[in-house]
Amino acid sequence: MYVIKTCATCTMGLAILIFVTVLLISDAVSVETQAYFNGTAYLPCPFTKAQNISLSELVVFWQDQQKLVLYEHYLGTEKLDSVNAKYLGRTSFDRNNWTLRLHNVQIKDMGSYDCFIQKKPPTGSIILQQTLTELSVIANFSEPEIKLAQNVTGNSGINLTCTSKQGHPKPKKMYFLITNSTNEYGDNMQISQDNVTELFSISNSLSLSFPDGVWHMTVVCVLETESMKISSKPLNFTQEFPSPQTYWKEITASVTVALLLVMLLIIVCHKKPNQPSRPSNTASKLERDSNADRETINLKELEPQIASAKPNAE
Repeated sequence: MYVIKTCATCTMGLAILIFVTVLLISDAVSVETQAYFNGTAYLPCPFTKAQNISLSELVVFWQDQQKLVLYEHYLGTEKLDSVNAKYLGRTSFDRNNWTLRLHNVQIKDMGSYDCFIQKKPPTGSIILQQTLTELSVIANFSEPEIKLAQNVTGNSGINLTCTSKQGHPKPKKMYFLITNSTNEYGDNMQISQDNVTELFSISNSLSLSFPDGVWHMTVVCVLETESMKISSKPLNFTQEFPSPQTYWKEITASVTVALLLVMLLIIVCHKKPNQPSRPSNTASKLERDSNADRETINLKELEPQIASAKPNAE
C-alpha cells in the first residue's frame, strides 16, 4: 500500500495535489487479459502520459486485489523488499512495453491487478497513471475419451463412459451424439474440482441398445465450455450379422425340425382310431363264445326228454 507524501506545511499545494491525483485516478485505464494455466500472463501498464520523463524519476509497481505487491521498479532499480513472497521469482518487467510478465500462472492468480506510475518530485509523489487489469485463466480440457464398459454381443446393451480432465473454467455440459440423431444423450454427468490446482474434471455415462433393424452406430462425446466445443474421436459399433452360410444353415435346420414335428403328428393321429378296435373285437369274440356255451347247455337239457319220448313212439 502506497501513501502519497506531501509537504505538511504546504496546505494549498496539498489541496492542488489531491485534486490532480483524484482526477488522474478517476481516469484510470481498464483492460482485460487472459492467460493459460502454467503459462505467462501479461499485465500492461502503458505510460500514455510520458513527457520526456526518465524511468529513473518514476516509481512503477503492481499490486493484486489484496494489495499485495507483485513487482516494484523504484527510480530505475528493482526493489524486491516490497514484493510479497508468493510473487518472488515469478515476475519480469518489460521496459520497452511497460508490461509486467507473471509466470507460472495458476487458477488462484485470477482477479484484478493495479499498476501505478508515480513521479517522485523533491517532495511527495504524484500518481501519473493507473491501469487496472482483469486477469482470467483458462486451462484446456483433455480431449473427451469414450470407453466401452463391456463387449457388444448380439442385442446386449452398450454401456459407455466419457471423461475429460484438467480444464478451467467449469464446463457447461457433456453429452453423447448418435448417428443420424440430433438428440443429446447422457445418463449421469459428474463434475469434480481438484483442491490444489482448482482444475475441473467431468465425466458422463450412457446405456443404450441397437434399435430394431439397425446394425451400425457411431457415437461421439461432446464437451461444451463457455468458449468452445470439444469432441471425442468417433466410436463405431457393429452388431454381429449372420453370414449367408450361417443364415441358410439356420433356415435348413428350422425346416427340418418343422417337418419332423409334422410327421410325428401324422403318426400319432393315424394310430389313435385303431386303438379302440382291439377291445371291440375281443368283446365280440367273448360274446360268441358265451352264446356257443349256452347252445351246448340247452341240447344236454333236452336229451332226457328225447330219450323218454322214444318208447311212447314205438
